[in-house]
Amino acid sequence: MTSQVSSEAGEALLGEQRSAPAEARPGAEKEVRRLDRVIIRFAGDSGDGMQLTGDRFTSETASFGNDLSTLPNFPAEIRAPAGTLPGVSSFQLHFADHDILTPGDAPDVLVAMNPAALKANIADVPRGGEIIVNTDEFAKRAMAKVGYATSPLEDGSLDGYRVHPVPLTTLTIEALKEFGLSRKEAERSKNMFALGLLSWMYHRPTEGTEAFLRSKFAKKPQIAEANVAAFRAGWNFGETTEDFAVSYEVAPATRAFPAGTYRNISGNLALSYGLIAAATQAGLPLYLGSYPITPASDILHELSRHKNFGVRTFQAEDEIAGIGAALGAAFGGSLAVTTTSGPGVALKSETIGLAVSLELPLLVVDIQRGGPSTGLPTKTEQADLLQAMYGRNGEAPLPVVAPKTPADCFDAALEAARIALTYRTPVFLLSDGYLANGSEPWRIPETGSLPDLTTAFATGPNHTLADGTEVFWPYKRDPETLARPWAVPGTPGLEHRIGGIEKQDGTGNISYDPANHDLMVRTRQAKIDGITVPDLEVDDPDGADTLVLGWGSTYGPITAAVRRVRREGGHIAQAHLRHLNPFPKNLGEVLARYGKVVVPEMNLGQLATLVRAQYLVDARSHTQVNGMPFKAEQLAAALKEAIDE
Repeated sequence: MTSQVSSEAGEALLGEQRSAPAEARPGAEKEVRRLDRVIIRFAGDSGDGMQLTGDRFTSETASFGNDLSTLPNFPAEIRAPAGTLPGVSSFQLHFADHDILTPGDAPDVLVAMNPAALKANIADVPRGGEIIVNTDEFAKRAMAKVGYATSPLEDGSLDGYRVHPVPLTTLTIEALKEFGLSRKEAERSKNMFALGLLSWMYHRPTEGTEAFLRSKFAKKPQIAEANVAAFRAGWNFGETTEDFAVSYEVAPATRAFPAGTYRNISGNLALSYGLIAAATQAGLPLYLGSYPITPASDILHELSRHKNFGVRTFQAEDEIAGIGAALGAAFGGSLAVTTTSGPGVALKSETIGLAVSLELPLLVVDIQRGGPSTGLPTKTEQADLLQAMYGRNGEAPLPVVAPKTPADCFDAALEAARIALTYRTPVFLLSDGYLANGSEPWRIPETGSLPDLTTAFATGPNHTLADGTEVFWPYKRDPETLARPWAVPGTPGLEHRIGGIEKQDGTGNISYDPANHDLMVRTRQAKIDGITVPDLEVDDPDGADTLVLGWGSTYGPITAAVRRVRREGGHIAQAHLRHLNPFPKNLGEVLARYGKVVVPEMNLGQLATLVRAQYLVDARSHTQVNGMPFKAEQLAAALKEAIDE
């Protein structure tokens, strides 16, 4: 879904306040209120289609021109136990008429499809918030399953909220009578009824969703039309029922975006596009050797669709085979990638060490999740930083790059490829589940603005022996980058030995010489230390004494928290790291300027540990490991406390 935003577009978009379904019934005029932002959470069983519902609402919101941020949250099980608290799936969307940074701390509107969804999410809804409840699911057995002794719809426990009891299942079945579906088949469309109702409430466009449904169920036209009918019935219900006396408008965020063509994009999709763009800019085929693992599998799925860009994907039998194939492709002259999450990194560690020894460009994409072991497959965490830095035997340094937002995953992929190709080294790209599954508007770049990643292969001898013989030395280095030549197999005269045993400097022959090993270890470290990365930029408008330093996906919550602190009169500086190895050369100087340094992380203080060790700075950790991103309000409170100490 793409949309054009320009300086003249605001009036046109504001004029298109809503687009009603073709068969919507006219109703009495209702009050329309303007809002600057809204947070909506759809919640139900993992089989209720909440992710699809949220995704469709998000797509229409993006096409309307709002800024947005999303937080999908679902169980790890393919089909979690129905009606239970562990089985609840939710999708939260924050959209606004201005620049926003997070999916929001608390939903203004909760759509609860059953008692479990209500109980799992009610604590997050502020008093006065709206709750739309599917009353058909509040039977005694369903309520008892989650610990409700009495119905929360009748015992007064929801008196502090604006509750809209809606028999979603009954209304959906009634709307689909003419299609001759079984009750079970008709019930499956209740999420589309809910989507139609919310689309009416917030004046979302509808044509895109109807087109999507007809495309998704093209081979089952009856099911397609049934879903469209349920969607329209939800819209009509909002238009005609007296229970919803007010609808809301959130104007497009025309001032939040520079002119350009935008689309809604998730982190994994942006990362996939970034890899394709990097290979195209390098003039190399893209090879992905991977094994499916949550939450990285979407990258494999997406890249497999793009053979027309010279992309080759290999779904291996295990993690070790996946990276082995990718490293072989790197040796063969491809831009090679392997994707995984924390458990897969553990299995790949020996081959990553081999890639360090061979000094070949290889991108290791780690979409972090909660650990240890299998841990929390569908929940987010930032706890693989030290694993990326040190999780190999011997001295095996490699660069580490981390994106900060879903859209930034595109640029981070290009940057990781630049480093890998320029310096002939494997590179870790650390995203996480929050970025991977979350989405936001992304400005599609002009191809002319992308970096030139053209890489030259070795073509002939590069060294002259004492007797005048010209030979090829596979470990003769570029004096600026310390990169060794990239010799594609089959090039005449460039035959050379590879393997995991230590190499002799220059010749690449096997060497057990102590002095040579010392030289090679120090040279590999010097190559990583010498990588050119941009200086760290600091946002400090008031000359603050306290700096908040972040990395990766904490950018949104940290920035939102910093804005809150500044609005309330607090003075605080902010800096965010993309390059974690090597650090920007000015990081030490930046840290020395501040009396207090606070490092929020979704781990137990891994970046803080690195900063303390390298710069002898008393960096203070603020940590969270509950599988969810930071809430801006809680983080703002922690920052204010640090300032006041």
